[in-house]
Amino acid sequence: MIKIGLTGGIGSGKSTACEIFASLGIPVFHADLEARRVQNSDSLIKSQIIELLGANAYNQEGLMDRKLVASRIFSDKLLLTQMNQIVHPAVRKSFKGWVLQNQNAPYVVYEAAILFESNSVADFDQVILVVADQDIRIKRVVARDHVEEEQVKMRIENQMLDREKIKLADYIIDNNEVELLYPQILKIDKSIRENGKIR
Repeated sequence: MIKIGLTGGIGSGKSTACEIFASLGIPVFHADLEARRVQNSDSLIKSQIIELLGANAYNQEGLMDRKLVASRIFSDKLLLTQMNQIVHPAVRKSFKGWVLQNQNAPYVVYEAAILFESNSVADFDQVILVVADQDIRIKRVVARDHVEEEQVKMRIENQMLDREKIKLADYIIDNNEVELLYPQILKIDKSIRENGKIR
């Protein structure tokens, strides 16, 4: 099974790119969505997060207070690292099981915001990086999540710079203009299907 990692900074347009891959018949695993699922449903993960951040990390319904948690971990790099150490192993385990269920696909895509930062690149045969100018990314996230610009900038500061990621990626998708996404992804899809593994 060819495993493709897809990453990009917040607001770069990873989800839109993934929708196009899915429309081409490629199974997509959304690591961030799986992380949310385990944070809310896995009792061991929940207890570890409460131990790290306190009981108010979850609301009365037992769901994570994402705004509160984000404000804590994105302003404290140690907390962010500890949070990732709790959640990422569970997400990787879920991905392994998911891959087995999608053996007949030409390849699969694993979408994650911090693929490079979490040292997960070695798990994948190729890596696709979605990039966009920072001012465009900030506007997208402010409009999408109804948050202040400063909150978005804080998250960006916790992610590796695009110029560093570009050196490590196999494919770059420029997403300053969304209408140019489809032809870029068609070209990458053709290359992966024809060339297979390169690592």
